[in-house]
Amino acid sequence: MNTLLKTLGCAAVLAAFGLSAQAQSLPDTLTIGTEGAYPPFNFTDADGNVQGFEVDLGNALCAEMGVTCTWVTQDWDGLIPGLLARKYDAIMASLLITEPRKEVITFSDKYYQVPARFAVPKDSDIEISAEGLEGKVIGTQRATSFENFLSSEMPGAELRLYGTMDEAYLDLESGRVDAVMGDIIGLAEGFLTQDTGETYEMRGPEFTGVAYFGEGVGMGVRKEDAAIAEAASEAIKTLRDNGTYQELSDKWFNADVYGG
Repeated sequence: MNTLLKTLGCAAVLAAFGLSAQAQSLPDTLTIGTEGAYPPFNFTDADGNVQGFEVDLGNALCAEMGVTCTWVTQDWDGLIPGLLARKYDAIMASLLITEPRKEVITFSDKYYQVPARFAVPKDSDIEISAEGLEGKVIGTQRATSFENFLSSEMPGAELRLYGTMDEAYLDLESGRVDAVMGDIIGLAEGFLTQDTGETYEMRGPEFTGVAYFGEGVGMGVRKEDAAIAEAASEAIKTLRDNGTYQELSDKWFNADVYGG
């Protein structure tokens, strides 16, 4: 009996020590980098403040982790280089968890996952297939999984790349591109539901292949800061369990974007 109690006591001490060590490895203030140009996930308001689902979720995660959040913005294609240069501690910017990125940085568990699709003019006769897009001009954001997918799976299309999705939408409106590829929430909320998007629609199948679109979107950290990703994963689970995640998802999308 005494041996059992001693064993249980040691296990409790070790568990407590493990939790304490993890807490000690987290910074008091977690600086998170985001793009600030991908509504409704992250965007900059008229006062220069970052807003969006990821910002609200990130703040909730920080509260659960017991750290203070601060936010900085960074152009999309500089997000991972900025993280590695220690400009911030983590990335929350709709960054898909893909194998090539996992070779460079570490991710938390996913915090949302939605498929990709194409937006086209309603009066267009474009068919969304490799054959149907041959010779067409397709716009998307550079350094994204959308670019990788289009380059590999739609080789006959002319690919036009942009610094932000808003730039791609503007060229779709002006007729300089025939279609735009993005995720279905970004396309819907960032373009199609806006006044300028009334004459456009999503078309074709939803694309979800892990080879291009990974395992969903996660928080990215430097490999040596894996404890931050582990704590974020636990916090994501807690927010899912206690209903906070669903409240934020309903606020921004009126749907659960966690994915299957």
